[in-house]
Amino acid sequence: MFSYLRLIALLLMALPLQAATVLVFGDSLSAGYGLSPGQGWVTLLEHSLAPRHRVINASMSGETTAGGLSRLPAALKRHRPDVVVLELGGNDGLRGLPLDAMQHNLEQMIRLARQGKAQVLLVGLTLPPNYGPKYGAEFHAVYETLARKYRLHYVPRLMTDFEADPSKFQPDGIHPRAEVQPRMMETVRAKLPLS
Repeated sequence: MFSYLRLIALLLMALPLQAATVLVFGDSLSAGYGLSPGQGWVTLLEHSLAPRHRVINASMSGETTAGGLSRLPAALKRHRPDVVVLELGGNDGLRGLPLDAMQHNLEQMIRLARQGKAQVLLVGLTLPPNYGPKYGAEFHAVYETLARKYRLHYVPRLMTDFEADPSKFQPDGIHPRAEVQPRMMETVRAKLPLS
């Protein structure tokens, strides 16, 4: 004979878990450039959140914020994400593109995601030191400004604990090696707005 408490427990177990769709929208750092399949931080995040949550990687190597802005509406319509992880801007900075345009593009993407009822996790980046301290500081300030203005979930630096260690990067000095991808995944996962 079932007790009421056991019956309630069985009913709760039968309820579906509240699943979320996470759309990662980034550049080569999220696309897994130079890594074997399955080694990138987004794939590791997908495995970490499965089966409860779904992760879709819509990242593209070489992507700028202008390219991302042109692609995002279709991705939002197709995937209807609950969370958008926005990791773009690195290629704008590496190409010396105007930072006000980068900020405008990121801002438009934040607005589009919110119009689609998605929460946004903004992922900040830093530039290699050879771009100079002034430009590097102004570049990073774009992320800080947007995170504050829109009260976003925010990762200030994707490579926060190893960005100054050349041994953690592939020969190009830009893309992290496979060994640090789990750390990148944990950095992002810790800030994801998931229940």
